[in-house]
Amino acid sequence: MNRSKIAGIGYYVPERVVTNNDLIKVMDTTDEWIQERTGIRERRYGKKHEETTTTMAAAASRIACERAGIQPEEIDFIVFATLSPDYYFPGCGVLLQRELGITKQEVGAVDIRNQCSGFVYALSIADQFIKTGMYKNVLVVGSEMHSMGLDFSTRGRNVTVIFGDGAGAVILQPSEDANRGILTTKLHSNGTYAEKLSFINPGAHGGYHKKHMEEEVDFGYPPPDTYGEIFITPKMIADGNYYPIMEGQFVFKMAVHKFPEVIHEALQEQGLQASDIDMLIPHQANLRISQFVQKTLRLRDDQVWNNIQKYGNTTAASVPIALCEAWEAGKVKDGDLVCLAAFGSGFTWASALIRW
Repeated sequence: MNRSKIAGIGYYVPERVVTNNDLIKVMDTTDEWIQERTGIRERRYGKKHEETTTTMAAAASRIACERAGIQPEEIDFIVFATLSPDYYFPGCGVLLQRELGITKQEVGAVDIRNQCSGFVYALSIADQFIKTGMYKNVLVVGSEMHSMGLDFSTRGRNVTVIFGDGAGAVILQPSEDANRGILTTKLHSNGTYAEKLSFINPGAHGGYHKKHMEEEVDFGYPPPDTYGEIFITPKMIADGNYYPIMEGQFVFKMAVHKFPEVIHEALQEQGLQASDIDMLIPHQANLRISQFVQKTLRLRDDQVWNNIQKYGNTTAASVPIALCEAWEAGKVKDGDLVCLAAFGSGFTWASALIRW
């Protein structure tokens, strides 16, 4: 059975830099408050109505293809991870196929909805296709355009200050070198606390979520036997109940527990220890989470790559963006043991060990 290797990698972030001081103009917050809680100094926002989740993904994908030494026409399959798609449906996978100009090939495309863990999940899925010999050039993408759906007011500051836009992509190919490539991936989830970090409205639940939330919120649903006004109601719009919600402290506590756990799981399977890691690429959720995980694993600063300070949390895009940056900086070299890890909404969490 072949092993999967990352043959090419690329990322794209929009030109527009939005600093903490820029956000002060539209909400009651401070640069100190944001940095103290998240470590974020600035983030990137795409050009509205010009850049989308798909166009950013295409930019990153073209770079990955070039570095892999292939043309987009040689892509066999697309795995696209995002929580901020261009459309509710169809998914971004087919839109990316069109954007890359490879519709004649009619290759398959699948969309992954695992939020912050999306890229690692997508990588694991692509890994299986390569190992079985079904495909030889799989494009794996994580891309997000959060700026189109955030609450830019004091009401939404706890969530809005965290997120940014960007995309990362890799080309996965088979390798006969048993000492190189993806060694293992570990995927987990627990839906018990799904509403703790979620984007509930608009949605098809029609109030189903109420029995899973500690505080009942009136979204203005009509009686159950009434047609219409279930997807989104006037009251949702009036009250601003169509933005992401997050119980930050709860998410933080879960993340700092599950991050090290899933990393150790992958290491133990391969007979390795945390000290063997040359580079840890954690999902860029919060600098404080990454620092806690680093301390727990007893890793040095040069063994962990953090860029949330510049880009904020780009959800499914954060791991490939950080991985690509680290590689471009010469911090990921041939033979290095690289660990990818993520935790996010769902809750879902995942890790991947790669011998570069």
